[in-house]
Amino acid sequence: MGEWPADQNGADRLGARDWWRGQLMGRLIGERRLTLRSGPFSLAPHFRSVDSLGLYLHIPFCRQICPYCPYNKELFRPAIAERYTAAVLEEINRYVEIIGRRPITSFYIGGGTPTTMLSTGLPRILERIYRAFNMQCGIHMESHPNDLSPENLNTIVAMGVDHLSIGVEALKDRHLRTLCRTYTAAAARATIERAVGKHFRSVNVDLIFALPDRTHEELREEARTLIEIGVDQVAAYPLFSFPYTEWPRLAHQKGYRSYTLLQKRRMLRVLERAFYDAGYERTSVWAFTRMRVPKYCSVTVPQYLGLGASAASYLHDIFYLNTFNVEAYIQALEYGRMPVALSLPLSDRMQMAGWLYWRMYETRFKKSDFEERFGTSFDAVYGTYVKLLAFLGLLREGDDAVVLTDPGAFWLHALQDLFSIDYISKLWGTSQENPWPREVLL
Repeated sequence: MGEWPADQNGADRLGARDWWRGQLMGRLIGERRLTLRSGPFSLAPHFRSVDSLGLYLHIPFCRQICPYCPYNKELFRPAIAERYTAAVLEEINRYVEIIGRRPITSFYIGGGTPTTMLSTGLPRILERIYRAFNMQCGIHMESHPNDLSPENLNTIVAMGVDHLSIGVEALKDRHLRTLCRTYTAAAARATIERAVGKHFRSVNVDLIFALPDRTHEELREEARTLIEIGVDQVAAYPLFSFPYTEWPRLAHQKGYRSYTLLQKRRMLRVLERAFYDAGYERTSVWAFTRMRVPKYCSVTVPQYLGLGASAASYLHDIFYLNTFNVEAYIQALEYGRMPVALSLPLSDRMQMAGWLYWRMYETRFKKSDFEERFGTSFDAVYGTYVKLLAFLGLLREGDDAVVLTDPGAFWLHALQDLFSIDYISKLWGTSQENPWPREVLL
């Protein structure tokens, strides 16, 4: 195992990754770099070709900042949360006429920690969303174990949340201490049991498997515990190291070592065996779900609208991003402006590549869905790549269906690591430093 990169070799590796990314992007979308730019544009024309879409709501508050978390957040303050509620309500109002009665087919609330706002505005936001939009779906929401008291769980159910995710991350005290989490393993288990007892349509638990010094036996034991409690889904993912978080500094200070791809693959296999043997199936690159149970999922629908600070929107021909700064987001809406900070026009090839990535992330898709969306043959565009991946054992190809294998799911993670970690670091890192960047080059 090598040290967390902080030397010239690390810089050389990043340079090589940039080169490989450029080569792959050139083949897939015809461009080696992407540039998101600021500047006004009219939103309404971009929604005209939208038949239905997903909805994402970002709650950017946490009671404690975790050193490894890359997402946009700040410490919870009730007065700011109240102003934030008013700003989100205003943003909703600005989209009412644009969206009209188009069906909203998925709704995901993320953060930050959405459960920080159970008593400071979140119920009002949800009430307004359901009055303003044509909601044809349930609510999927993230939560923190410390917020799931019996009373708060009742509030969550009353708000209409039917799919709940709990950010547990580990069920061993020593690993919780490594992550600076403020609860014990016993408390986490009790919280999960309470949530499962509320009979949500699905309860998901997040589990970080590639933690420093984590053993395979610990992983087996934690998987058995979650299965015995009756958790519907487990999202198991490695510990990512984003340079703009505190984790690289902390890992260096503590002498933590990173895992190689092969070591991560072996750890993931431990979880695959445990969950498959218990009757779970893989429903995304990281998620294992009980058969015949609705899966908990974030926004992976082809098109979605984002509300709140740092929320992104992805439509047929454009990707755009709200300012990350909470105060800047609030002020923009108080002054009558939309809070959009950056946008990226999407070429046809970008749209196709984005569609393919997210469908593969879900581990299965139909070629006919691609052809319905883009009006062209899937095989003509991606047939050569699919046949190569099938030959390598990374997916199975039928006449219409394409299904990722377990090795394929893992290597999609490796591709995600090649692209997403650095892209997120550049885009989110820059956006957290500057509320209104002029451009970001990826």
